[in-house]
Amino acid sequence: MNIIGITGLPSSGKGEFSKVASDFGFHEIIMGDVIRKEVKARGLKMTRENSNQIMLQLREERGQDVVAVVTLEWIKQAINDGKDQILIDGIRSMNEVNLFKEIYPELKIIAIHADPMTRYLRSKNRRRKDDAYSLSSFQKRDKIELQVGIGNVIALADILIPSPSTLEEARSIYREVLHEIETEESKKIGVVNGC
Repeated sequence: MNIIGITGLPSSGKGEFSKVASDFGFHEIIMGDVIRKEVKARGLKMTRENSNQIMLQLREERGQDVVAVVTLEWIKQAINDGKDQILIDGIRSMNEVNLFKEIYPELKIIAIHADPMTRYLRSKNRRRKDDAYSLSSFQKRDKIELQVGIGNVIALADILIPSPSTLEEARSIYREVLHEIETEESKKIGVVNGC
């Protein structure tokens, strides 16, 4: 069983990492899908504001690790379906990390970091329904993510990847990290590529 978790502020490069990881046989489970499913269940429009509101409400109503609790059920189902390499996309708090590590102590947390303006431009360009399109709404989203605790997860990650400026460079670094994880050449990588 090989299980890794991805964290990073919005548009940092987590989705691209997940695409590369799929080439290594990782089955992706997206924690944000828990929120999107709840937004839909409550009959709300899929907007950044509604996603933020539901993310905070769920944590207030059912505990700070509520999204991880649901995600664990999805992980168990994937394992029952024969998946032996799992990638958890979107870890946002140490409560979530701690819950996952209780069940899967070998879990490695990978943080991807990119500067705010790079992330904002990526967010504008990808045009996902729940992305922030104005700089002020993007900054508000960052504040909410930090309020939930993502900064601590990034700071305490097993592996920190500074997001490169080009897509090909990013893919190359992501492949290198995944290769090291896959072959277990290194139990813990500090900062990749000397950054």
